[in-house]
Amino acid sequence: MSEHTDVIIGLEIHCQLNTETKLFCGCSTDYKTDGPNTHVCPVCLGLPGALPMINRKAVEYGLCVAKALNLEVPEESEFARKNYFYPDLPKGYQITMYDRPLAVWGYLEIEGDEGEKKIRITRIHLEEDPGRLVHKAGAGHVAYTLVDYNRSGIPLIEIVTEPDLRSPKEARRFLNKLRATLEYLGVYDGEREGGLRVDANISIRGSERVEVKNISSYKGVEKALTFEITRQKNLIRRGLRVERETRHFQEGRGITTSARSKETENDYRYFPEPDLRPLRVKDWVEAIALPELPDARRDRFMATYGISLNHARTLTGDLRLAEFYEALAAKADPALAATWTADTLLGELNYRDMPVTTVPLDHFADLVGLVGRGEVTDRVAVDVLRALLDAVIAGETPVTPSAYVKQHNLGKGAADAFAAVIDEVIAENPQAVADYREGKGAALNFLVGQVMKKTRGKADPKEITPLIAARITPEEGA
Repeated sequence: MSEHTDVIIGLEIHCQLNTETKLFCGCSTDYKTDGPNTHVCPVCLGLPGALPMINRKAVEYGLCVAKALNLEVPEESEFARKNYFYPDLPKGYQITMYDRPLAVWGYLEIEGDEGEKKIRITRIHLEEDPGRLVHKAGAGHVAYTLVDYNRSGIPLIEIVTEPDLRSPKEARRFLNKLRATLEYLGVYDGEREGGLRVDANISIRGSERVEVKNISSYKGVEKALTFEITRQKNLIRRGLRVERETRHFQEGRGITTSARSKETENDYRYFPEPDLRPLRVKDWVEAIALPELPDARRDRFMATYGISLNHARTLTGDLRLAEFYEALAAKADPALAATWTADTLLGELNYRDMPVTTVPLDHFADLVGLVGRGEVTDRVAVDVLRALLDAVIAGETPVTPSAYVKQHNLGKGAADAFAAVIDEVIAENPQAVADYREGKGAALNFLVGQVMKKTRGKADPKEITPLIAARITPEEGA
């Protein structure tokens, strides 16, 4: 059996639903700019006598997710109490769902390591978020810990997969596809701090399962899984036993560390939540109209704009990027716009950690137009794009690419703009000139390269090649 199939991964993903109020009370979920413990009430603080009331919008959002992920909604679901003691859990228990979840048995299609594959989803359920611990550092240790309950009671949807993932890259692709789906549905804001947390279950076939808790980024999931797979395989090679345990991922160090032995379900003493009646919402699902989801938009982009599958996947993998491209395609050549958005712009944005929403659409359309009309080389266009993005970061008002090209004399026109450079290169490389005259075609390519180097890519090779050839080809009878 190959090492690839030896790896078994299942995920438990917790996503904050983008509702205006908390799951069981009327406290606002918009606390980002407010002080700690300012968005709380007796219900989300778990004070004696306070009774929860279900947020209808959170249930509707959960059903939207269920329908988009092809899950079945049972006749009845029920909230339960999950009992454990932790400082950020004021009641001493969490209201969640246990043996009667909101929906069961669905799937999400992803691009796996060996082609398209369905990742089965066991269940989804609703639950409340606990509070947030803030650790204050002392001299080399944690001096004390504060608790902020603003997050307590935020509605979460937990999505549990079957152990169908076979590599860290597959896990990351699944999370990216899931995030995109949730954003297309409008139920999740990927830019909210702490909006997504992942627990990953990893095992090497035949060994005990290890859980890595509370990974807070997509890159973190891939790194944590890569480290943990290597750690477990090293133990097995040395003849040691992989212990069943819960581990934490230390993102700064890129390692997992042991936290405790793995809990069992009995440790949580689940029982039905006595203050909330069961949910009967199966009929609601039929009335839900889903928006266009990533796969449907991918197919439409390919059919409408004639772009490649890889470009369509990239452009529809993020809602904001898809909307940016669609607006751009109305202003510039769609195929060229896809190439420049997916291959060039996205790389520059990732390097600068900039969202696509900060890019001036008309400016980028102008740049794509310059390339499409052959007024600038690809190299010049990249330089202009970088100057544009740097101006945005600096808070300046960027000039249009057309104006920038004109101001810096970056347009094509080798006969006039680069004549002196061509003369200089010919004078500096007499041996290459002689080689070309003796029939060695590679010498001409060398001279073209030298002109490109001196002009920092501003010259167009197609334009300057015949100019150089004409200058160094001997006249007949000479």
